[in-house]
Amino acid sequence: QVQLVESGGGLVQAGGSLRLSCLASEHSFSRYSMGWFRQPPGKEREVVAIITWSGDRTYYSESVKGRFTISRDNAKHTIYLQMNNLEPEDTAVYYCNAPRGGNYYSDYRRPESDYWGQGTQVTVSS
Repeated sequence: QVQLVESGGGLVQAGGSLRLSCLASEHSFSRYSMGWFRQPPGKEREVVAIITWSGDRTYYSESVKGRFTISRDNAKHTIYLQMNNLEPEDTAVYYCNAPRGGNYYSDYRRPESDYWGQGTQVTVSS
């Protein structure tokens, strides 16, 4: 069973920083594009950041561009999300994702059939 396990969430004041990690259970994920998504309270899940398997290209939603950085270490089967200058609007459950086919093809409305982590709560207080 393939698993993605997130860690690093928590409670932080506005302006603070957190670093999320996502550990993949299989080495094969080193060949997958991967991403972070989030679901704010009462809202739909949305894309946050995407990284290609080699790490040579990234995508960020407009709301986090310039504040968040996605990265990966394929030797450790892990992707990261460094979140700086956090805002109360960043409060959400954050999910790690890997697309079933290995690539997103710029389609960030992802189905439940993709690989998903269990989610980690990030709460930003004002």
